[in-house]
Amino acid sequence: MELDRYDQHILEVLQEEGRISNQELADRIGLSPSPCLRRVRTLEESGLIAGYRALLDAKKLGYALMALIHISMDRHTPERFTNFETKIAELPEVLECLLVTGQDADYQLKVVVRDMDAYQELLLNRITRIEGVSGVHSSFVLRRVVDKTALPV
Repeated sequence: MELDRYDQHILEVLQEEGRISNQELADRIGLSPSPCLRRVRTLEESGLIAGYRALLDAKKLGYALMALIHISMDRHTPERFTNFETKIAELPEVLECLLVTGQDADYQLKVVVRDMDAYQELLLNRITRIEGVSGVHSSFVLRRVVDKTALPV
């Protein structure tokens, strides 16, 4: 899909302010409301805009501890990976699961929990019990330095 400057501007604004009204968006990018709405719908229908979400404050919900966990698997078979990915997707504390290369690990998880006791329970009673997990290395996030969801357009 070819994006012109209006499409790019729409995407930039919507990434920062997903609840902006069509009228305000149109005013901001310099189009009338009708063509602006058509462009937004086209971007949605093309799949370029994958959805809209509310970003929640983890600390205000009581999730004070964020950890990055590197997971090593015992065997590199499609069945092992599929099983791990299915099980890990069921854990609500897992915010992100990445299959990685260039590390000693096969996966990197980003998890959020209330405290160290909750982390211990998650790690020892659920993650390490997934068949095939052979190694775990945890790092704890001290502070978020850059925390963006917006992609460069």
